[in-house]
Amino acid sequence: MTSIKDKAQGIHGSLSAQDIKGLASETENIYKSLVVMSRRARQLGVTLKHELTGKLEEFAVTAEAIEEVTENKEQIEISKFYERLPNPALIALTEYKNGDLVYEDRGHEPDEADQELE
Repeated sequence: MTSIKDKAQGIHGSLSAQDIKGLASETENIYKSLVVMSRRARQLGVTLKHELTGKLEEFAVTAEAIEEVTENKEQIEISKFYERLPNPALIALTEYKNGDLVYEDRGHEPDEADQELE
């Protein structure tokens, strides 16, 4: 499995207009496509946050006094690297468009509430 940083290579950091019909072609419903992408973006965001927190904890110093806070250049560089990564939603969109996302459509069984609406 490739890392998120590898997947982010080559993704431009700004959003551009997308073809809605193209995005909906795989699921036949734009809303299903958006749900797939948003859930993947949430997964990526949590993973990135966990990675960043883990790396920054290596530099954590327990200081007894607030005045003893020091600036760590390595810690700043790590933070800047993660700030420059594209938004998780852009990574998820790219993965979806490239066909890298695997999802399961569990379907929707109509229940009594749905039948009342018909």
